Amino acid sequence: MAYCRNCGTQIDDDAAFCPDCGASQGNANPPVADNGGFLWGLLGCCIPIAGFILFLVWKDTKPKTAKAAGIGVIVGIVLAILGYIVGLVIMVMICWVICNGWS
Repeated sequence: MAYCRNCGTQIDDDAAFCPDCGASQGNANPPVADNGGFLWGLLGCCIPIAGFILFLVWKDTKPKTAKAAGIGVIVGIVLAILGYIVGLVIMVMICWVICNGWS
């Protein structure tokens, strides 16, 4: 059991306010910083699986940061798909040039 910081009345350990005098006991959790940082989006873009995991972990507690990581995942996957398509087109063009020549 704990004691009120204001009046000294015995209170529960997890009480936020004293039931006798109503004084705050300062047990409230500090607010979580949720700034939706660019770097979390960049991490999600570079390592999509990490961004996806961070999105799932933070979607309820840090929605802005989770959104940044989720957008990074989407951008990273789209860029990877475009990179594969461009690479495939270049490979086909090189094979065509090798087999048929420039003319």
